[in-house]
Amino acid sequence: MAKTIQKKIKVQVPAGKATPAPPLGPVLGQAGINIGEFVNQFNDLTRDRMGDIVPVVITVYDDRSFDFITKTSPAARLILKALNIKKGAHKNLVENVGTLTKDQVKGIAEEKMVDLNANDIEAAMKIIEGTAKSMGVNVK
Repeated sequence: MAKTIQKKIKVQVPAGKATPAPPLGPVLGQAGINIGEFVNQFNDLTRDRMGDIVPVVITVYDDRSFDFITKTSPAARLILKALNIKKGAHKNLVENVGTLTKDQVKGIAEEKMVDLNANDIEAAMKIIEGTAKSMGVNVK
């Protein structure tokens, strides 16, 4: 007999640092998931991506079992990491917090490609450039 999906949960968790504490614990607890089991599996899977924020889609089944898929970090996080800054501009049209090179944009686009709705690398680069611009980051 096939398991039926009860719900899907989307959360963003620091790689390798998931804990049963809020905000993750209560969300998983409400879904009836074994929190300790999820935390252990997630941390083992993402240990190599320490320091990144990892979006996770958790599928919960009617027998309280679950599985999950991890995605690439949000584009904004990858841009901040490339520039080695904490946050983007408050007023993106007035402030400039940094400058990305085309090579950096291409690198981020290649990393993010699997999760983007783009047909080729040029389209993916335009998406990343748009995110950068909205954060007050110039692209040269």
